[in-house]
Amino acid sequence: MIRFENLTKYFYLRGYRKTVLQDVNAVFPSGKSIALLGRNGAGKSTLMKMIAGTTNPSQGKVSITGSMSWPVGFAGSFHPELTGAQNTRFLARIYGTDTDELVDFVADFSELGRSFHQRFGSYSSGMRARLAFGVSMGIKFDTYLVDEVTAVGDQAFRQKSQALFRARMRDSGSVVVTHSMPQVREMCDAGAVLENGRMIYYEDLEEAIAHHLHNMNTAPVIN
Repeated sequence: MIRFENLTKYFYLRGYRKTVLQDVNAVFPSGKSIALLGRNGAGKSTLMKMIAGTTNPSQGKVSITGSMSWPVGFAGSFHPELTGAQNTRFLARIYGTDTDELVDFVADFSELGRSFHQRFGSYSSGMRARLAFGVSMGIKFDTYLVDEVTAVGDQAFRQKSQALFRARMRDSGSVVVTHSMPQVREMCDAGAVLENGRMIYYEDLEEAIAHHLHNMNTAPVIN
């Protein structure tokens, strides 16, 4: 469960205060896959960072029950001088997961072959995405954060990635940011819409999508 209590976040830009979120109160239930919807600049990524604990609220708080992933597919925590395998072992130890099991899982899933044992700094963006997604999915969390993950690889690899995500969602929840409504419908069963610093949570995903699409066809209010 994720609870937002009077959550407010603002930034100062050239002496002007930009409010991204204002007095947000809502609960994301455990075990739900929730689409976080909103136009560009609505505060989706900022809210995800506060859920992940990498950004602090200006006021209010976020309370979390259960274990929370880092953003799925995020490769920023990997050390460029370590190999893919060494980075995987390092994260396994941090999260208390069996190191050999995670290494075997990621090696098989990522299909990196010998590159899995080469420096992460030498990886292409596609290779980094494969490794990051594999490590993210290889560690079991109660809730996964998914922020604009782009599927990489051929059709078979994308299908394998989608199947793995669906398998994880049988026992976990997620908060998903994506601009693709087909992906929202495939991955999520509830939604929350951000607009003008406010957030409305919908148990009915189609209601959330309808609200979001209405906002997208309406000129934004400039705060």
